[in-house]
Amino acid sequence: MLRILKRIIPDLLNSIYQPFLFALVLSFFVMFFVMYVSKSKETRVKDRVLNGLKDWKYCFLHSVKFRRLLYVIFILVMIMFRTLLNRDAGINPLSDTIGIWGFYNKEGKFTIQIIENVIMFMPLLFFLFFFLEKTTKKVTKFLSVMGRSVVISLAISLTIEMLQLFLHLGTWQLSDLCFNTLGGLIGGLIYWVSVKLRRVK
Repeated sequence: MLRILKRIIPDLLNSIYQPFLFALVLSFFVMFFVMYVSKSKETRVKDRVLNGLKDWKYCFLHSVKFRRLLYVIFILVMIMFRTLLNRDAGINPLSDTIGIWGFYNKEGKFTIQIIENVIMFMPLLFFLFFFLEKTTKKVTKFLSVMGRSVVISLAISLTIEMLQLFLHLGTWQLSDLCFNTLGGLIGGLIYWVSVKLRRVK
């Protein structure tokens, strides 16, 4: 067990830190652009940038909706970097449609791909539901949260898989769809539990 953990933890940390800076920077500029374009009235570029930075900071510190949307975009960029942006083109996308269902691939090498696929979608659905609290009616019924979690995570995962298929940036795998959806389901469950705990408090 200890030997497995020693292999899982470095691989998992490596999968997180590689796209982290890219996702952080891109998320910042996406939100900067969205906020700035809708509010800026300055004519000088320097004033626009300075005022935009001040407004971004103000929105981040005072707007819950802004922060929640930023978290959602950040997670999405991390997922896109891992599944599409950090891939080499030219791979046969139909070379392994069944995918990996355990900790060893078909060559017998140890892999944590299934753990990564689950973990990637957990925070995405968690923060997405929190963001939707500020834009739509709060969803708190257990079956409703679970159903939406499955539909949303499956739709996002299927979109990524189809992009990999058409752009030749990875392999279309059934296991990815299943474990991504499972991760989204767990994320939705964590959100539902957090809502119940907040109500109790």
